[in-house]
Amino acid sequence: MIYLHQIDPIALSLGPLKLHWYGLMYLLGFIAAWWLGQRRVRAGRLPGVDANGFSDLLFYAMIGVVLGGRLGYILFYGLEGFLANPLSIFKVWEGGMSFHGGLLGVMTAALWWSRRQRMHFFDTMDFVAPLVPLGLGFGRIGNFIGAELWGKYTKAGWGVIFPTDPALKNFTAEQLQAQYAAGALDQFARHPSQLYQAFLEGLVMFAALWWFSSRPRPRYAVSGLFALLYGVFRFLVEFVRVPDEQLQYLAFGWLTMGQLLSVPLILLGLYLLWLSRRSPVLQPVVPAKESA
Repeated sequence: MIYLHQIDPIALSLGPLKLHWYGLMYLLGFIAAWWLGQRRVRAGRLPGVDANGFSDLLFYAMIGVVLGGRLGYILFYGLEGFLANPLSIFKVWEGGMSFHGGLLGVMTAALWWSRRQRMHFFDTMDFVAPLVPLGLGFGRIGNFIGAELWGKYTKAGWGVIFPTDPALKNFTAEQLQAQYAAGALDQFARHPSQLYQAFLEGLVMFAALWWFSSRPRPRYAVSGLFALLYGVFRFLVEFVRVPDEQLQYLAFGWLTMGQLLSVPLILLGLYLLWLSRRSPVLQPVVPAKESA
């Protein structure tokens, strides 16, 4: 089945104020992380830390995601555009966030918070890792709604026609609808790579990490599984995703920046899983209930 993308990226308009679905997806991701994290805190999975301490961690992680994600995008994907227009760094509402930059931002925030709490950095990261995938999934859905980061053309008889396709830029909405109804746009159907990533990086990763971390695991293991799964999934989906216009393929006629940045994650994941074999296991400490 071929679907014509007709979703308005703006969820709500109040005069000059426009609320984009992309921003709402980020908000949903933070809410999901807060709710899941509170459950784990009440179960004693972050010994010595109460709900307020976890809220601080989440707040710092939110800042790390936004700052790291934006700076990472500028560094990895948009340095030339930034040098031409430095103020573009503040245009977060236009998209342009890097997972790898956001990950570095979260790690920096977690390192700072861990030192304040006198906790091992990877005990914190092992706790945080299962809270992240749902946010990744919501973010990819935001990419789909915004009709950005789409995949390559597909001739499989199914796919999504994106009005943002450069080949369709001269068509009005009415013309697109008429051509679509006549079946004249089937050749422009693309892989909805955003939804592939939402499924793999969001749903599959969440299910795997939540199950894996449902009982205490050795230090490094949960973080290692997170890095390995994300790296593998991202590397694979990049084969059907259009490379960034400003970069194109980096080598071999197929290697993208996303794949290049995923290789260190795969190696890090394997190393952390190997390291976890002889590492201590952080046991839950259920907080004592306050007396009435």
